Amino acid sequence: MIQLLVLHGPNLNLFGRREPHIYGTTTLAEIDARLQTLAQELGVGLETLQSNHEGSLVDKLHERIDSVAGALVNPAGLTQHGVPLHDAIKAMPFPVIEVHMSNIAAREPWRAHSIISPAVRGTVQGLGWRSYTAALRALVEMASEP
Repeated sequence: MIQLLVLHGPNLNLFGRREPHIYGTTTLAEIDARLQTLAQELGVGLETLQSNHEGSLVDKLHERIDSVAGALVNPAGLTQHGVPLHDAIKAMPFPVIEVHMSNIAAREPWRAHSIISPAVRGTVQGLGWRSYTAALRALVEMASEP
């Protein structure tokens, strides 16, 4: 069975409470539950991790470098400044998709530039919690290709 990884960056544990006018009222636990349900439907295994510390996200990528076939990463506040995360993603032998609940290009000007985007295969953003499920569907297809 294909194994995939989902990494949620800093402050995303506050989904549902933090700026609901931007991120909605869906909690991180609800997003993870939807992802687990979809993963089961698609016949893949899924591990999720949320951390407020960049090093923990980097460590998880390193730990799973040879045991997953792809990853979703919502870098959150590391989007503009997460050089170690960028470098870790570039070192991965599998596809990584960047995910954002909001459309970062339509927000404050400083949010529009992602240093993570050049390291990933693609980006899904602006669809609320659906950004995650759309990205997971794409990642499963990519990870299943020879």
